[in-house]
Amino acid sequence: MEPVISIRNVSKIFPSGLRALNDVNLDIRRGEIFALLGPNGAGKTTLISVICGIVTPSGGTITVDGHDILADYRAARSKIGLVPQELATAAFENVLSQMKFSRGLFGKAPDAAHIEKVLRDLSLWDKRNAKIMTLSGGMKRRVLIAKALAHQPEVLFLDEPTAGVDVELRHDMWEMVRELREQGVTIILTTHYIEEAEEMADRIGVINGGEIKVVEDKSVLMNKLGKKQLTLTLQQPLSQIPAGLAGHPLELSPEGDVLVYTFDVQKEHTGIPELLRELGKQGIDFKDLHSSQSSLEEIFVSLVRDKS
Repeated sequence: MEPVISIRNVSKIFPSGLRALNDVNLDIRRGEIFALLGPNGAGKTTLISVICGIVTPSGGTITVDGHDILADYRAARSKIGLVPQELATAAFENVLSQMKFSRGLFGKAPDAAHIEKVLRDLSLWDKRNAKIMTLSGGMKRRVLIAKALAHQPEVLFLDEPTAGVDVELRHDMWEMVRELREQGVTIILTTHYIEEAEEMADRIGVINGGEIKVVEDKSVLMNKLGKKQLTLTLQQPLSQIPAGLAGHPLELSPEGDVLVYTFDVQKEHTGIPELLRELGKQGIDFKDLHSSQSSLEEIFVSLVRDKS
């Protein structure tokens, strides 16, 4: 299937000499939720701004649904909805008028039913006649999302969309994102809440220093780079790890009552059977054991540290 967004050899060098993007290549699949992760200053917002036509690339090509963002800007931009980080809104306008204005900017005919649905989905319908300046920061964030959806885009960029938003509203937003994905909308998000990317994304891309470091399906990335741990709660605490277990990657808790064994899920042999046999030989009994896998946050930190 042809990607909905195709990025080829894109670079961006600002007049100051700062190279914000360096030969970026990336395909976004139609209908997926793609999470773009990276530390502050990694190039996330610059890349989004280039795709959306806000910033002109220094080199390379980008197409959105087959339309070149430079040669066919209007057609490309009409496919995109953008929710920026900044809470930049028309303070003296009301919510409903801003929705109608945003839809009209893209040449769309009035559609009261669509606008009402978006506002209701974002818990803004009761505030439709309120001036934006009177709204809280969280509500202003919702207005930005509503405006981005006014013209029914096929691709939606969410640049830190839940910053400053309470937990309950964040949950409502992600329910709406899932619904949009089911309708065929492609979602690209950046977020500092890595647990959101872990829960929501189909694929993960990590950018650092203006370069894409890795792009993988979320499950594949976690299987490739995630470590698993087997935690054993002991019947009797140990003062130290016995010499007979020194060859195993074990850690003993400060209290001496928990052993943690770390293993690589990609290896054919995990070493767990050998460990359990050795524990039996040493006369070490345990009353509970469970396994856990590295979180996406741990994997992300490892990628940024190892590949920067």
